[in-house]
Amino acid sequence: MDICFSDTEARVIGCLLEKEVTTPDQYPLTLNALTTACNQKTNREPVMSLDEATVQDTIESLKAKRFVQEVTAGFGSRVAKYQHRFCNTEFSTFQFTAQEKAALCVMLLRGPQSAGEIRTRTNRLCSFGDVKEVEAVLDGLAEHPKGPYIVKLPKEPGKRDCRYMHLFSGEVDIEALKAAAAVTASAAPSSPTSARIDALETEFAELKQEVAELKAMLESLTS
Repeated sequence: MDICFSDTEARVIGCLLEKEVTTPDQYPLTLNALTTACNQKTNREPVMSLDEATVQDTIESLKAKRFVQEVTAGFGSRVAKYQHRFCNTEFSTFQFTAQEKAALCVMLLRGPQSAGEIRTRTNRLCSFGDVKEVEAVLDGLAEHPKGPYIVKLPKEPGKRDCRYMHLFSGEVDIEALKAAAAVTASAAPSSPTSARIDALETEFAELKQEVAELKAMLESLTS
């Protein structure tokens, strides 16, 4: 693909995709709302601290690339709001299913993730029956005739599952990742007990993160 989003461009597009579904009554977003969305402490990796000037510059860059459109808040209003033209609009090159769009959204917001993580983190955006359904959607994006749009990354030492990454910020050097994983694996202790402990620690960290996300979602729903 010819698209190569910067980190801030990927964050802005991801936020617009997310808020279009989760807060439709507030979408399109004002500059202030979009800046707040970009700097959220939950559902974002890495957490950013962007000022409005930086977000405005990013918007202008995306407008020039025809991925963002400015609209007015209402008749006679001077408050500008912004909506994406990234996918599923009459002006968009890309047309995705709700599941494909949700998976890409969380990858734009959080980078590489496993199918299990994507299933958990898209629960406000779409519905997946199980992890196998997520994997089928991801395989479709990786093998799409107009793509590929994502790539399956080599399994990291001590990890149970492979992760997936979108390709809207440029190609991923798979061979370099494989080489790095091989070096890490060769340097790691060979003890089965040590490997088992590492796997359990990884699983615990993932579960802890999922609990924190669910807690934040519950607080937002009850506030």
